[in-house]
Amino acid sequence: MEVSRRLAATGVEVEVLCADSPGPALLEERHAGVPIHSVRGWPANRDYYLAPRIWPEMAHRGPWDVIHVQSYHTLVPPLAMRRALSLGVPYVVTFHSGGHSSPLRHRLRGLQRRALRPLLARAARLIGVAQFEIDLYSRELRIPPERFALIPNGVEIEPAEDPGATDPVEGGREGAVIASIGRLERYKGHQHAIDALPHVLQRRPEARLLIVGRGPYEDQLRRRAEALGVAALVEFTSLPAEDRRGMAALLRRASLVVSMSEYETHPLVALEAAAAGRPLLVADRAGLAEVAGEGLARAISPHAPAPVLAAAIVEELDNPGVRPTPRLVSWDECAASLHELYRTVA
Repeated sequence: MEVSRRLAATGVEVEVLCADSPGPALLEERHAGVPIHSVRGWPANRDYYLAPRIWPEMAHRGPWDVIHVQSYHTLVPPLAMRRALSLGVPYVVTFHSGGHSSPLRHRLRGLQRRALRPLLARAARLIGVAQFEIDLYSRELRIPPERFALIPNGVEIEPAEDPGATDPVEGGREGAVIASIGRLERYKGHQHAIDALPHVLQRRPEARLLIVGRGPYEDQLRRRAEALGVAALVEFTSLPAEDRRGMAALLRRASLVVSMSEYETHPLVALEAAAAGRPLLVADRAGLAEVAGEGLARAISPHAPAPVLAAAIVEELDNPGVRPTPRLVSWDECAASLHELYRTVA
């Protein structure tokens, strides 16, 4: 959404073709001047779906200068890459790698990428949104690093209405708010923050935990908080993805942002928190480890015992320290980088 509308605003002819499961056979929409064509995917409500109508629609909608395939997780990307080859159109692929709440599915990601190697190797360029993706996939797929381009997702920070204002629950011993932000799935690690809370309360009895997001793991997280006797101290809330002002206000509430996700590629929430000046405690995995390596966060194993995580949380609350402000890529810069890449490929 962010990139396509910016490209269209510069005069680039952009169309989006995607699989919307279940949906009608073909849904035609327009958003910010961009035509969006959604075809049906099977099986419905599964993230490994196939959308056969992608094949004829890719020919019907053309001719194209470049086809950009977004992610590799479903059966749609290999179909799209094969169709691009049959049409003789150069294609680029952005991995958008991510975790999965199923440990088996997460472990199969590497096998899935290797199975796609013949198609990935024929892409005009491969795009990583984080440097660790490029380093890992270059070795894993035996594709030279120069075939990859690093183009991070954009991050937009809504400025505070009153930059000098301090929320009464922010920092101090009057009301420490620990925020765990992200879709409510097992691999996102919200359960680790809940498990640590009883131990945090022994040293910071005024602390509260804020869980921000929606997803299938919410009921389990609520039951976990109840079983540990901390349900009254755990608040669940969510924000629409486009509510940047709401996210800025939420981050101002937080004394500490915790992200114990087992896998994040380009951790936007962590970067937003760092840019907002929030202390940040992250898992030493994937893109989060990259954020910590840049000095923007403290890292800890996502499998650390609850008392160990709690000790780290209390240390960050007591002594948050001063960390550098990250240099964020805007969506305008992201769109401009992609446009230049398309020009090179075309």
